[in-house]
Amino acid sequence: MIRLSYSLGSLLSIEEVLECSQKLNKIKPEVMWIPETWGMENFSMLGLTSKENTFSKIGSSIINIYSRSPSLIAMGASTIDNISNGRLILGLGTSSVPIVENFHGNSFESPVQRMKEYVEIIRMAMRGEKINYSGEIFSLKDFSLLTKPIRKEIPIYLAAINRKMVEMTWEIADGVIFYLRPKHEMKNTISRMQKKKKIETTLQIITCIHNDGEKARNRAKKTLSFYIAVGKIYREFLETAGYSNETQIIHDEYKKTGLNGLEELVSEKMLDDLCIAGTPDEGLKKLNLFRDTGIDLPIIQFNPIDNVNESFELLTKTFSGGLNE
Repeated sequence: MIRLSYSLGSLLSIEEVLECSQKLNKIKPEVMWIPETWGMENFSMLGLTSKENTFSKIGSSIINIYSRSPSLIAMGASTIDNISNGRLILGLGTSSVPIVENFHGNSFESPVQRMKEYVEIIRMAMRGEKINYSGEIFSLKDFSLLTKPIRKEIPIYLAAINRKMVEMTWEIADGVIFYLRPKHEMKNTISRMQKKKKIETTLQIITCIHNDGEKARNRAKKTLSFYIAVGKIYREFLETAGYSNETQIIHDEYKKTGLNGLEELVSEKMLDDLCIAGTPDEGLKKLNLFRDTGIDLPIIQFNPIDNVNESFELLTKTFSGGLNE
């Protein structure tokens, strides 16, 4: 069986997310991922969507660890795992400096150590332990979950970009969530790290499918250029991974004129290396190229064009063969 999962984009309305969840319940992908940026709150949406899609695992992609305490994340994870009858995959990430500092008012300090302590505390809580914890960042006294988790072990996947986070992910996590990673670099990283220890490798892929291939490519370029413009951590990583010229041009233009028109600066090479965009036939071929990097579970990130329902119908027909009515 070919493994596949879908992520329902942050720009969808609540109603659209629920409608897409219902459709995924019919085609039954392995995982349905729900993102969180600065719009809909993740645990709320995980709970809602788990009732619309009763088959797939329910993944958070990703919970930002700077916006919630480890105890609160453990509470939320236990709650959602209960609501979904043991289907949660807890995806955690550090987010980025602008979101953490400007949107949440926290200091973006010690991300690797912070993540390590979060995972330790969450795992202790899920096992039902009374937690007396003394770390470099967190000190907890006599904390335990009031309600008993239905699973003592919830799969924890970490979003990892830079080397230190990648290496720690392979040490402490059940899976990794990659994003905006060139194929050659990702293939080398997966090959190197999986020799040390086998974990689940996933990749969230900006995906746009339309019968007009050029329209799909332009839509995907808009999403990609946005992340390069405002996402410092992605931009700096791509600079070191072979795209220093493209990222610099996009960021310089963003500082001068904003987001409008940035998609025109995305090269075809960069688009094809990082995204899936084009007609249905082109999309299937591009997905296979990502599978060849060693990714266990591709995550199709839905980027709609025009009518959301029609766009999602075409997307799922392309990759999952249509809806099982």
